[in-house]
Amino acid sequence: MPTDEPVKAMNPFRTGQLVMFQVRYDRSWHFFEVIFFIFLGIFGGLYGAFVIKWNLRVQAFRKKHLSKYPILEATILAAGTALLCYPNMFLRIDMTESMEILFLECEGGHDYDGLCDAKNRWTMAISLGFATIMRTFLVIISYGCKVPAGIFVPSMAIGASFGRMVGILVEALHGAFPQSRFFSACEPDIPCITPGTYAFLGAGAALSGIMHITVSVVVIMFELTGALTYILPTMIVVGTTKAISAYFPPGGIADRMISFNGFPFLDTKEEHTFHVPVSSVMTSVSNITLLPSTGLSLRALEAILRKSSFQGFPVVEDRASRVLLGYIGRTELRYAIDKTKKEQSLGPDTKCLFFAPASTAVRTPSALTPPVTFEQMSPSSSIQTVDFSRFVDPTPLAVHPRLALETVMELFKKMGPRVVLVELKGHLMGLVTVKDCLKYQFKVEAQERGGEGESRTDRFEAWLWERMRRLGDWTGSLMGRVSGGRIRLGLGEARGEGLLAAESQDPRDARESIGGAVLREEEERGILDGTENDEEGLELRAR
Repeated sequence: MPTDEPVKAMNPFRTGQLVMFQVRYDRSWHFFEVIFFIFLGIFGGLYGAFVIKWNLRVQAFRKKHLSKYPILEATILAAGTALLCYPNMFLRIDMTESMEILFLECEGGHDYDGLCDAKNRWTMAISLGFATIMRTFLVIISYGCKVPAGIFVPSMAIGASFGRMVGILVEALHGAFPQSRFFSACEPDIPCITPGTYAFLGAGAALSGIMHITVSVVVIMFELTGALTYILPTMIVVGTTKAISAYFPPGGIADRMISFNGFPFLDTKEEHTFHVPVSSVMTSVSNITLLPSTGLSLRALEAILRKSSFQGFPVVEDRASRVLLGYIGRTELRYAIDKTKKEQSLGPDTKCLFFAPASTAVRTPSALTPPVTFEQMSPSSSIQTVDFSRFVDPTPLAVHPRLALETVMELFKKMGPRVVLVELKGHLMGLVTVKDCLKYQFKVEAQERGGEGESRTDRFEAWLWERMRRLGDWTGSLMGRVSGGRIRLGLGEARGEGLLAAESQDPRDARESIGGAVLREEEERGILDGTENDEEGLELRAR
């Protein structure tokens, strides 16, 4: 087509092709192969569930024990991957190159170290099976480390190696029983089984299983290969994978990592039934910083902004009555103060109005003047009044304390507010955020699971970490003796800092991850203030 010429000239994949893995399957599939397609779909579902479960455990172990040694961890992973992968012909080459080889038909001179040779079928099947197992193990331990590592291509490579293995076995089965009624649809003197198509379908199954996506996988596989003939088998495989994945905890590895890292995100596809009112989850008014509508000085207001990390403040008539008047975000309040300072000279004792009649407030002038600091003002400066009411939301989203928690979670999902205030007859009782809902959800889930299995996991992690430390100390001492003390390796002594440890550490890694989870005391006091905190995420303790 004429429109293809510019793309061909650009050569986006450096292969002279319009797609990454261009294949031309000149034979259609047979109805009896649906059984094997379903088998590939089952593999995809089980692969996704297995990798997600064990990768999350590795992530918990990494955050608890390995967060101080990212360079050493990446070095060991790289060296171990090279040593384990080099002996295998399919692990030795690049994953995209491996998939391109596995997707191809055997006809047309496409062969790779005897992959299409009939006498090498069992050798190739064993090698592909080993590659599938080894690459799965490496994905589990490497995904989430400090070196950027994706999940799309590794999962597709795993599915491709497993699918090609299945294709070779089916081809061998047909060669052993060519006259069987099971293979009656095959035409004589024409190859009946195309192992490359099984690799293609296996890649789609693994990608669907790990990411929990369906239609997108069909489109992705078609865009990558251009194999229009096998769209229907791809849909069969992906549908089977989705059916198998339904028997395991919902969400792909990306969704589970969001939950693991404690990001305040509520999945719109999840449904919850807690049978509790929102008052049992909200942050009480005694733990919230309130702004009175009148009487607050600019000095006190800036002190509140400087000392607190809250992302919003309810505005009340006064702190005693707690009559709710509105809500102002931290960003809006900071902007209002800076803008007012630029437009007029304000003293530290200037009174701030957040809800007042227009006649009693001094509006900021439109003419801009250079900003004036408090030190430049004379002590005799007259006390002014500045009106911030136009930056206040007078109608914040508010609910009754007895409203069901499920309804509040639906409000967060569908309306996306930062915070929902809880009021009773006009008086502020508290507020609730997405983090409050998530913390309660994890608390309930942890109670339902119990802690016996998690305590066994903790004991195993402690045992494993102790063995790793001993091995590291032994390796470090050995390297020191061999090099005459010129090379020092180790995990460190009491400080737990090694030679290859990172000088600066991601503060998120010093915190404990979500597991099944109870809340830490400081987070109950700090983050559960009913506001979002940009620097501190939702943190739950892995038991």
